[in-house]
Amino acid sequence: MEITLGAAPPVSHVRSRFPYAPRSIWKGVAEDQWNDWHWQQRERVTSLEQLDHVIRLTDDERRAVIEADAQFHMGITPYYAALMDPEDPTCPVRLQSVPTMGELSFAAADLDDPLAEERDMPVPGITHRYPDRVLFYTTHNCPVYCRHCTRKRKVADPTSAAAKSQIEQSLAYIALHTEIRDVVVSGGDPLSLSDDRLDYILGRLRAIPHVEIFRLGTRNLVTLPQRITDDLVAMLKGHQPVYVNTHFNHPRECTGEAFDAARRLADGGCVIGNQMVLLKGINDDPRIVRELNHKLLMMRIRPYYIYQCDLAKGISHFRTPIEAGRRIIRSLRGHTSGMAVPYFVVDAPNGGGKIPVNPDYVVRHEGKRWVLRNFAGKEFTYDEP
Repeated sequence: MEITLGAAPPVSHVRSRFPYAPRSIWKGVAEDQWNDWHWQQRERVTSLEQLDHVIRLTDDERRAVIEADAQFHMGITPYYAALMDPEDPTCPVRLQSVPTMGELSFAAADLDDPLAEERDMPVPGITHRYPDRVLFYTTHNCPVYCRHCTRKRKVADPTSAAAKSQIEQSLAYIALHTEIRDVVVSGGDPLSLSDDRLDYILGRLRAIPHVEIFRLGTRNLVTLPQRITDDLVAMLKGHQPVYVNTHFNHPRECTGEAFDAARRLADGGCVIGNQMVLLKGINDDPRIVRELNHKLLMMRIRPYYIYQCDLAKGISHFRTPIEAGRRIIRSLRGHTSGMAVPYFVVDAPNGGGKIPVNPDYVVRHEGKRWVLRNFAGKEFTYDEP
């Protein structure tokens, strides 16, 4: 079947709204309420009592919801909760959103601030590590508090909220430093802000002559696609070029609502890339990553990065060997279109930055002769001039 640009994808490629029967906790909710992102935020699952109505909790999950709360709160939008398999504790959506006792086990290598973002913070809310770009922390809030979050130390913590004075101080720093051409607007999730507040921040950035582009780091397309409204897209059109980095980790997250949210952003002129985190038992299978990346391309989202799971405290049960990521890239390169092959990187501990760790296709190098191995394992010789 031919697919026209912007059209809805074939039904066979889209998951239904509820892959499982709607949970009784939301029976009777009107369609306009369900599709209202403010309602989704207000009705998040934040307690054991609510969660008990959504899934059949294991003893491990039941204990963890209570005992892990002091470390990192739970919050799950009804939309994302409805994607969980109520009977399967290994469900990839469930593992990403429901606490488990693994969160209370700290590995020796775990760090409070694994990427040393606070160390490289010249003013509150700005991490300036790379020469020409900065990370701009704008909010502590997210629709879903992902259990593998690298910023567990501050996300979901109201004391880390970016007050107006901090936002102004951050904007002043960016305006003062003319080497900054690229700003990553992050959090939390910046789309948790109102349209007016986000419009103000982006407008201030766009008014700075040396800021060429900014990127919105958001997981709303995955956990709260209702946030991508016509009003939001119309506002973003006024600030182009706008790049959006989202965070799909599994094909199950590629629902009809997610397709529609991506279509709205792409039709509005936004360039969308995906940053997947490699997670044990969720997406450390090459077949899953290939399926995800093929769906993302249909959504006009370019697979951009696969991240090795960071060394944040309490997420060691999600971490895989680095070789798992290299194996995934090896299974993609040459076996599918190059657009479906992201970079596999380790965001090095203690502020080392993103380091590509990819399969080695160089067999040997002697003088000007290179012997290379292709995706099929065959060797070829290339002689430099």
